[in-house]
Amino acid sequence: MSKKVFRMIPVVAVVLTMVVALLPTGFAAAADSEITITAQYRQDEPVTRDTADSSEISSLDPVLASDTVSITPIENLFLGLTNYDPITSAVTPELATTWEASADGLTWTFSLRTDVNWMKWDPASDTATVVRPVVAGDFVYGIKRACDPRLGSYYGSIAATVIAGCDVVNQTASESVTDDLVFGDTTKVSAPDDTTVVIELQFAAGFFLSMTPMWMIRPVPQEGIEEFGDEWTAPGNIITNGPYFVDEITRGVRRVFMRNEALPADLFSGTGNIEVINQTIIEDGGTTYALFLDNQLDATGVPTAEIQNVLNDPVLSQQVLQIFDLAVFYFGYAHDKAPFDNVNARRAFSAIIDRAAFVEQIRGGRGVPMIHFTPPGMAGAPPINEVGVGFNPEYAVAQLETAGYPNCEGFPNIDLVAYTGAGTWVEFWAAAAEEYLGCDPALFNTEQLEFSVLLEVVDSKTPTQDRPNAWTLGWGPDYGDANNWVHDVLSCNVDYNFMRPCTEVDDLIDQAARESDPAVREQLYAEVEEAFFGEEGEFPIAPIFLRSGFSLFKPWYTGPFETDGLFGGAHWGAYSIDMAAKLAARG
Repeated sequence: MSKKVFRMIPVVAVVLTMVVALLPTGFAAAADSEITITAQYRQDEPVTRDTADSSEISSLDPVLASDTVSITPIENLFLGLTNYDPITSAVTPELATTWEASADGLTWTFSLRTDVNWMKWDPASDTATVVRPVVAGDFVYGIKRACDPRLGSYYGSIAATVIAGCDVVNQTASESVTDDLVFGDTTKVSAPDDTTVVIELQFAAGFFLSMTPMWMIRPVPQEGIEEFGDEWTAPGNIITNGPYFVDEITRGVRRVFMRNEALPADLFSGTGNIEVINQTIIEDGGTTYALFLDNQLDATGVPTAEIQNVLNDPVLSQQVLQIFDLAVFYFGYAHDKAPFDNVNARRAFSAIIDRAAFVEQIRGGRGVPMIHFTPPGMAGAPPINEVGVGFNPEYAVAQLETAGYPNCEGFPNIDLVAYTGAGTWVEFWAAAAEEYLGCDPALFNTEQLEFSVLLEVVDSKTPTQDRPNAWTLGWGPDYGDANNWVHDVLSCNVDYNFMRPCTEVDDLIDQAARESDPAVREQLYAEVEEAFFGEEGEFPIAPIFLRSGFSLFKPWYTGPFETDGLFGGAHWGAYSIDMAAKLAARG
């Protein structure tokens, strides 16, 4: 495996030059000075985590990112108001040291720390430059920018459902939007001074604090965005404030991130020691597994065919963990084209999925069947699998006939798309359509796409004729509330990719979000799930399973593997590598 070559000496002095530029009004200007940060390395090589990923990052812009492949590095590049503890998942301070809500729950005030800087990493010279301190105005700019519909941010539409005025901006036709509207006083986020952020809400959302670690409400550097435009996140351009820097992103080859040694130690989300994150792009899971066995990777997933071998192996069985990550996977339907613009067709194709057989045959037992969407553990979630139709071939046959396709006669050719590695999922689905509905296998065109490409293809902005009829995707929680599932994914009021029209269930979702009584909220969310997945449900998607997976970790690699990253991205600063043991194993 190729790796980046670093110029290492016993003591490396990294000169951080404070650069004071012409900054927009409201930005704090640092005094002219020069700071030298000394990083002590106790070995010839930096402490490096070597892993592989089959997917490309779609964006490192905190406003634009919408997938875990992108959100995990963003978690480590940009600090926010609060953080999720990697062990307990409790909301903890990050850039905000304290916060309070008004008596009516509509106004939240956050007090910021003053010892964190915006920094720029130069990959050519392996040096970091301090740009200026992070101030409250950076949050104001970042949140208002997230509301801008011209950016097409999915999570901007999530912010618009809670933050006052953001909805007005976000729902304005893009051709009518101006910078004055976006960055004026419409969105109710303000900075009375450099250390205070005030956010006003549309309603007293009891779950708002759990949303504050999210990436779309993190600060971003206005000057970097204005200078480089769409290229502001490229290596060498990007200005960040978090635990790591972007050193290299070579599509199809690797990604490299470097530790920010100048960051206050308490902001690393743990006592980890990893200085370099090295991610090699490898699409084949078997190759990744082989490299792990050869000590070239610190962690790997376990291919389905190897699970029993790993569990029975005296060495590997001591290195494997089964991890439940609360992600629910599903088949998504394109509601804007036939045949799945027809609710009866959607019901039929959901009811032919034998989820228990799917988990056993396709996933090798790694998961729990799901017939509704919100998983256990989320506030307001109904008891698992007590709501919904699930596997019911007789119901499916009747629904397809009602849709106008008795015995699948006249059913059109459809495109089923999976991300790389999930091709067997759509094959299982197509086989079920043949077995239970009598559909000709030739009707189904199945294709695998690299994950970031799939996201582009199914995006709601892609012309209908270019979108597949159905696809595989999954959803992991951003915060621990049912609103994050039935609203943030399935509501007609968010910019997601199903193109689902609004119905009465959307009013029910909004009612549940505003309800303060937990028992009433739970009942309302059960009604929402029934309206989506019961016998008369809309079936905006076909839920399949709650994921678990077997992963292998070398004994020299330690950290909160089973708890970190349940909400948002994993925290690289919480992990450690015994580099001496790793190098010894490599010989």
